[in-house]
Order: sequence, then structure tokens, then C-alpha cells
Amino acid sequence: MPELPEVETIKNALEKTIGETLIEDVIINNYNLRQKIPYNLREKIKGASINNYQRRAKYIIIELNNDLSLIWHMGMSGKILICDNLPQQINKHDHVIIKTANGFMIYNDPRRFGLFTYAPTDEVFNLKLFQGIGPEPFEKTFNGKYLYERLKSQKLPVKAAIMDQKNVVGIGNIYASESLFLAGISPLRPANSLTLEECNVLVEMSRKVLKKAIAAGGSTLRDYEKPDGNLGYFQNQHCVYQKSGQKCPNCTCDIHKTGGIQKTIIAGRSTFYCKHKQK
Repeated sequence: MPELPEVETIKNALEKTIGETLIEDVIINNYNLRQKIPYNLREKIKGASINNYQRRAKYIIIELNNDLSLIWHMGMSGKILICDNLPQQINKHDHVIIKTANGFMIYNDPRRFGLFTYAPTDEVFNLKLFQGIGPEPFEKTFNGKYLYERLKSQKLPVKAAIMDQKNVVGIGNIYASESLFLAGISPLRPANSLTLEECNVLVEMSRKVLKKAIAAGGSTLRDYEKPDGNLGYFQNQHCVYQKSGQKCPNCTCDIHKTGGIQKTIIAGRSTFYCKHKQK
């Protein structure tokens, strides 16, 4: 599933390439995503102009000049292709095609777990989709004191806690493992065992990882690719994720004795960590 850096990369690409422009037409080839695309979506947005792009959690929000906003979520396997001309061969998973004065946006989603809908702009953040979710990782309100207060009553593993969108949005499976490694915190520890100082470090390392991942265009592991068709390359900078049995960066251990980076399952997700560096 595209995580915060991948969604931010997509949003930035749309803003840079498509920009503020006219929506000339909308083609919907399949309405059946995890939530049905509204049947009147085409008539609602055709002829409107794009005013602004933003990201909230893992959603892209495109504000239009007719007081409506498009809301886009990539789901498990969704991606957006930006192109100057419509391809002669339309992929069977190209569910939504938006023609603008600056090119085409094509939404492809093989598993159809994504979401594509609209809402009045001034009501977007009142939608159920955005209720009960935590702060953005780069907001000032997401700090060590906030995280400490959130976690002090939670006994679940800290890896699961920082992936909980109620605590903080956008830190998915990959970046939770990477952040905890840099913070030197075992993903297995109960969340309520973290000290205030450890929470300060974890917030700092989470931001560091996310910033590096955004700069690298995200991580390409399975379905994700950038809107220009190229791959993200942050996977080449992973310290622990999907590196079980290998040495972690600057490791001096004998991995024949230690087994190297360990893999375990937390909250149903593969988790990677160094049991010697992460306590």
C-alpha cells in the first residue's frame, strides 16, 4: 500500500505537472471500488478548474473552483499515471481517466481497494474518512510530549501503536520499522514503556525517515511507481525493512551467531529489527 511518502510524491507530481487547470472531461470505466464512485461525478467536475492540491493522511485532496473537492485514496495497489496523450491501449484496471488542459490523469487500481469521490470543499474534513485520525508527522502538534501522553496507556507493541492512524497518520509498515531502528527502540516493546526522551527521539527519527523517503520518491516494492512511470528508490536506503538475515548499517556483529536482522509479525504485518541495536 502506498504510504505517506508515496502519496506525497504523487500529490507533488500532480501539482507540478497538471497544476491549476481546467478539467475537460472525465471517463469512468469502473465505478466499483471499495466505495462506489458517485454516478454523477463526471457532471459535477467536468468544466471545473483545479485550484489546489493537498494531502491528509494517505488521501489526496484536489480542490476545484466550483466549491467541490476530489478525494483520492490509492488503496492497496492504486497508482496514478500522468501523460500528455491518452494511450491507444487502455489498461483494464484504468478505472478513472481525467482529461485536463495540461494532460491526462489515469487512475489504475488492480485490487480496487482505492477510493475516488467528491465532497463540498468546506465539508471535506467533516467526512467520516477524516474523523478520529491523529496529527500529521510534520505538524508541531506531533511531538515527544504528545506521543508520550498518547502511548502511556497503550500496552500494544510500539510498532503497532505508531502505525495506528488515531495516534499519528501516515506512518505505515515500512517507515515504522525504519523509524524504530534509527531511534534504537525495539518494535516489540509495549508502547507504554517508552520514556518521554525516547518519544522525543522517535518523533525526530520518524520525520527524518519520512523526509528522506519523500526526497527519494518513495519506496517501490510491488505495485507502486511514480506518476511519470519511474520507480521510487528509497528501498535502496532501507536499513532493516525486508533485510532479514542481513547486517544492519555499520554492524560489527557476527551474523553467523546473531542471525542478523530479525523478522517478526506485529499486528499482522512483517516487522524487521536488530535485536542488538534496538532495546
